[in-house]
Amino acid sequence: MRVTLQLALDLLDLERALRIADAAVPQGVDWVEAGTPLIKSEGLDAVRALRERFPGRKIVADLKTADAGRVEMEAAAKAGADYAVVLAAASEPTIRECIEVGRNYGLGIGVDLLGIEDPEPLLGRLADLGVAFLSVHCPIDVQMCGGGPFDLVARLAKATAIPLAAAGGLNSETAPRAAAAGATIVVVGGAITKAHDPARAAADIRRALDTAAPVPTELFRRAGPEGVREVLLRVSTANLSDAAHHRPCITDLRQITPGAKLVGPVLTVRTAPGDFAKPVEAIDHAAPGQVIAIDAGGAPPAVWGELASESAVRKKLAGVAIDGAIRDTDEIRRLAFPAHARCVCSHAGYPKGFGEIGGPIRLAGAEVMPGDWLVGDADGLVVLAQERVVELANRAQDVLEAENRMRAEIQGGRTLSQVAYLQKWEKKR
Repeated sequence: MRVTLQLALDLLDLERALRIADAAVPQGVDWVEAGTPLIKSEGLDAVRALRERFPGRKIVADLKTADAGRVEMEAAAKAGADYAVVLAAASEPTIRECIEVGRNYGLGIGVDLLGIEDPEPLLGRLADLGVAFLSVHCPIDVQMCGGGPFDLVARLAKATAIPLAAAGGLNSETAPRAAAAGATIVVVGGAITKAHDPARAAADIRRALDTAAPVPTELFRRAGPEGVREVLLRVSTANLSDAAHHRPCITDLRQITPGAKLVGPVLTVRTAPGDFAKPVEAIDHAAPGQVIAIDAGGAPPAVWGELASESAVRKKLAGVAIDGAIRDTDEIRRLAFPAHARCVCSHAGYPKGFGEIGGPIRLAGAEVMPGDWLVGDADGLVVLAQERVVELANRAQDVLEAENRMRAEIQGGRTLSQVAYLQKWEKKR
């Protein structure tokens, strides 16, 4: 049986949504969804526009209705929707009203399980009511922490005959996995709407579903702890700042080796200016892939140079960040070793052994704990707390993907203000 591919247009601007849908839908999309953000932004005119544009496709209004079920579902039906979505968390009277409207207007009612930790006790009642499908929806904020819908889909597929729609971060690699778990409807949003080429992205996902074999993709996937370094090597510190609500980066430590990206969990060192004993000893303690982060008082003499860098390269360390001084920078650049430092000078100090390895430090005023991650490029350094590194890496990739879509539109002849819809979204008060 052919798996239904549903395109989720979770965008804010109808013009962009229609442009993407025009490219993607002919490549094997079965259902076109006016996503919740699009309906909140543009109203049910989004449904009307999709109905007119794609008369041969099913149109889904993802209302996520929580109350006033009769009013909202009647409006969706009259706008041209074939299906509309109510939250499972809504009251039973609300869900029942939605179902009644559906019977009267020929509108299929989907139930979104978003926020329901244990949906199995609801299954019998929802089946009796006659819902069209259940949406097993992994929320975007959970996706950013590495979550997905697969386990719940597999569990529910064994417990109910209601068709299941899988949604939440799916792409050409993971769509077949969702179908194999039991989803008969696979909902894909960002992997198409943020793709540089939406037509090709949709075609790849259609092929993956039809062949039950993943089609590799570099983007539109969310990493767990094991894949976080790969993501952080791909994104920029600007992406990370945007992902963290424009968090300021560390600007006082400058990049020493142009183009050498610094990414890794830190081993911290605290020492006095010029005392290079603990920084050098830290190389012995560090594991491959770690960054040595040194609080050296923010002043010369140097605590790091060519020989320390050579030793770190042999140990396969990922870089050094020094709130203090570095020297031998020409040689460090020849080694292509990622390094950031507050200042450069030719004179070193003496190895007196003050300080410690492995405690909390400060880099240019930013607190850094052992196990935190540092990411550095030409724009600056970003500290990522250990407990949030997976989430922020995934959010940064989400920013990168959105920028890729905007870049494609700019390359197509539009200006940045046009693709960002700046005038439309300027603050009015």
